[in-house]
Amino acid sequence: MNEQRLPSWADPTVKPADLDAQGVSRRGLLRRAGLFGAAFALGSAATPAFASSEKRGFGGDDPRLAYLVGDHHVHSVYSHDAKYTFSQQAQAAARYGLDWMVFNEHSNFGHAYYGAELEHAEIVKARAENPRQLIFQGLEWYIPAAEHCTVFAAPGPHETDLLTQFELAYDGKLLGYTEGSAGAADTARNEAHAVKAIKWLAEQRRSGYVDDVLVLANHPLRLGIDSPHEMRGWRDAAPEIMIGMEGAPGAQGAALPGWRGATSIRGEYENKPSAQSWSGYPTDAYLTYGGFDWATATVGGLWDSMLAEGSLFSITTNSDNHRTVFDTWKNGDWPAGQNFDNTGRLPDPVNTDTPQPGSDFWPGEFSRTHVGVTRYGYRAVMAGLRAGRVWVDHGHLLDGLDVRVKRDCDPGRGVTLGGRLRVRKGERITLYVTVTSASRANPQGILPELAHVDVIRGAVRGPVSDRDGWKAPDTRVVQTKDVSGRKGTYTLRIPLTAGDESFYVRLRGSDGKRHGAGYLGASVDPHGPIPHEPGNGDPWADTWFYSNPVFVDVAGS
Repeated sequence: MNEQRLPSWADPTVKPADLDAQGVSRRGLLRRAGLFGAAFALGSAATPAFASSEKRGFGGDDPRLAYLVGDHHVHSVYSHDAKYTFSQQAQAAARYGLDWMVFNEHSNFGHAYYGAELEHAEIVKARAENPRQLIFQGLEWYIPAAEHCTVFAAPGPHETDLLTQFELAYDGKLLGYTEGSAGAADTARNEAHAVKAIKWLAEQRRSGYVDDVLVLANHPLRLGIDSPHEMRGWRDAAPEIMIGMEGAPGAQGAALPGWRGATSIRGEYENKPSAQSWSGYPTDAYLTYGGFDWATATVGGLWDSMLAEGSLFSITTNSDNHRTVFDTWKNGDWPAGQNFDNTGRLPDPVNTDTPQPGSDFWPGEFSRTHVGVTRYGYRAVMAGLRAGRVWVDHGHLLDGLDVRVKRDCDPGRGVTLGGRLRVRKGERITLYVTVTSASRANPQGILPELAHVDVIRGAVRGPVSDRDGWKAPDTRVVQTKDVSGRKGTYTLRIPLTAGDESFYVRLRGSDGKRHGAGYLGASVDPHGPIPHEPGNGDPWADTWFYSNPVFVDVAGS
């Protein structure tokens, strides 16, 4: 692999005058974390530090973190329905401040037989051309009996071989095990094959064939075919591999007013239940709420029902970039006798003077996933994702977020996102939320302003008997902090008390421009995200952030 370099904002050799306002802000966050300079050197993940919140004793003292911004769902000419080259995507990602990205191309025989190997050569080239970015190779897996997943591996001698073997042996589209295929009706076989696939990936990691591999479910409620029991089954098959789902899909520009049509919805969530959809989802589950998937946006809904079991299941957001809104590039023409099936690659795109159809934003332009790390590097990003040290935002709503839960009697830093704090019944604990406001206008020319921070708390009750259950009746918004007008870096201190049972807390907030009673009612969520009118969903006017949970384990509960 070519030599990596730190991102400009983290590189001490780059002068502050050469950084933009957000770069200066991010460097300030790195300094406050005590990681600027040698402390944030290139290298592998600090795994022992990530394990600190899992100590058996009471309390916890997680490390200070830097947050790397990324996108795990980007397509190129190696996907049959996309159009951009690797260089175009990587340059756009750099322009919008991404530190890491995953090219996860759609599976098909052309990709498996030709494209994956060609793609790898281009990724190696892109890594050399963009040494300040971490560029992963991945695959968009068509899950047997379900939708799609991002699968990606750590760079190494077998990263491409792993993905190709997996694609040919376990991809639902190639096997005919997905919606619209001849074998879709054999649900039990197809669901079992998906679980077998995740277990196979876990074995490749255990055996050392690859250093690491991760899986995330993409746009889970777009078609309604990812049932609750399937998602629990994937998670339970190998929770160290199957770590979460897209909390918000890509295609966030799909409903820009006057752009795609009167029925368009953010995320292209414009579907109705089909024969393969799980019958237990309400019709409203097929919409996005403030741009977020119903499974995530519903307080007390599907995501919370999984967290209430006491197991981490992370959320992300990303661009799913195929075709950027208002972009003037179009697909190139095929030479005679060539097609995707016999080349595994689309012709390079051609620029025009006319905006082309599209629903997406460039990687990092609108959707961002922030991953907490103590070192810079590929394995550090994967370790941070696995540990659940993740928060997400739209529209560059925040520059920084640090979340800690700490016993009042402890002097340390407490436990952060994805972690577990062990306490005694009745102990007083405090949730510390440190926010750094946006330091510059976003790509739309808007200086984002956070209006409120919501604290969501849910009881942990352990594994469920009904694996298709999608409600967590003891989860609700317990506090809302008005932060309108606050600038710079500030900390909210929110007292909590450990009751009789274990619980988790997670955070959410928005620009305050569009909200209403949540899907399960105002008593659960008085001012949550709501759907927009079809065809009238300007994403820049309705931006949110979400964080992963922190678990609080009450001794004896």
